[in-house]
Amino acid sequence: MHPTPSPTGRALGRFGPPVGAAVAVLGLWSLLAWSGAVAPGLLPTPAATLAALADSARSGVLAGDLAASLARAGQGFALGAVVGGALGFATGYLPRLSAAVTPVVSFLRPIPAIALVPLATAWFGIGESAKRLLIAYAVLLAVWLYVHDGVSRVPVSHLRAARSLGAPLHRRFTEVLLPAAAPALLAALRYGASVALLALVAAELGGADSGLAYRLQVDGQFLRVDRMFAGLLVLGLLGVAADLVLAAVGRRFVHWSAS
Repeated sequence: MHPTPSPTGRALGRFGPPVGAAVAVLGLWSLLAWSGAVAPGLLPTPAATLAALADSARSGVLAGDLAASLARAGQGFALGAVVGGALGFATGYLPRLSAAVTPVVSFLRPIPAIALVPLATAWFGIGESAKRLLIAYAVLLAVWLYVHDGVSRVPVSHLRAARSLGAPLHRRFTEVLLPAAAPALLAALRYGASVALLALVAAELGGADSGLAYRLQVDGQFLRVDRMFAGLLVLGLLGVAADLVLAAVGRRFVHWSAS
């Protein structure tokens, strides 16, 4: 019989691997920066990157850019997730609708959001609407794919059994279809959150005057590589935070999922 691990042992087992990986990455980054293999002005050390991040935070620039980017990404993600999720459930449940919609979505999926920046700017101007719709477009396609696949894999026999027992349509949806497809929906939202950040970069390159990707562009024009690395670090941390939050929500409400 194996002994029950202590709280410290459980914490080490849970957080040890990611912390160890982060330390290894920082060590390799520092060695590469100090080795001279890359010009010092083009590869800042982790300390220089953190100093640039702290300077941006003290000046208030980081807070303003972060607020602008979070608003755009959050609203675009919400719109794309709702529409993509609803469409995925509909096409996954209705084969005839799927036959009509799937070819259209399959045609649109290879077209990246950044390719639509000029068109969105021409149609909607350089305001916030174009940016949010670009993000929503990218998220919609990503979420649709996962949800459609998850719903279409729900055994038809389960739905037929519920119908034969007299369950109305809304109960078949809430008590059979939704629980069975919930893991796929959770995976769709987690993937959609990362896609929202990718699309955010494309959207903010199309005429923004604030935001994390806009700041990356400005810093790149002046070759402030330390500030660019700081911006990339913030984008990466946002992605990690969003994934952790959605994973926690999944463990709470989709506890039968293995994710």
